[in-house]
Amino acid sequence: MADETRIVDTTANPAPLGLMGFGMTTVLLNLHNAGIYNLGTMILAMGVFYGGLAQVFAGWMEWKKGNTFGTTAFTSYGLFWLTLVFLILGKAHNWFAAPSETGMVAYLFMWGLFTFVMWIATLKHNKALQVVFFTLFILFWLLAIKDATGSSTIGLVAGWEGIFCGLSAVYLALAQVLNETFGKIVLPVG
Repeated sequence: MADETRIVDTTANPAPLGLMGFGMTTVLLNLHNAGIYNLGTMILAMGVFYGGLAQVFAGWMEWKKGNTFGTTAFTSYGLFWLTLVFLILGKAHNWFAAPSETGMVAYLFMWGLFTFVMWIATLKHNKALQVVFFTLFILFWLLAIKDATGSSTIGLVAGWEGIFCGLSAVYLALAQVLNETFGKIVLPVG
């Protein structure tokens, strides 16, 4: 029993990758929701590769680190982006019938409910992460309300709120990279 082997995790922090994939894609989609430009291939490609696959990869890396919260969040939101792009492309290319308005309301509401519970879990984490999840569950529910009511005003509010949400995730990702790189607080996260 005198010989003991200790395994030390020296792998990189995957959270900045997942947060950037989420944040940048969210900003770009919500620039569309805010009426700044049309939905197009740039947003869809970001949704598949950076919002989708990069977050799934980050989730797998969080699993390796034993982080249940990070695994659940990044993998789930990566798969959210993939399903959203699939729904958009399926409708555009007539692969299948578009989801009904009620169906999209349920889809967005359930993502909001999941995010609300994840936000509760962030209360044990830093303030910056709390802001990301708080604004995200608000965003999902605003989008659900927009789809339920057809209100372009609520859609516009959701777009601007979504831009803030995405930028808060970008901030947290960059704070983690800079703070780790310099070994001190460059950007505070609370």
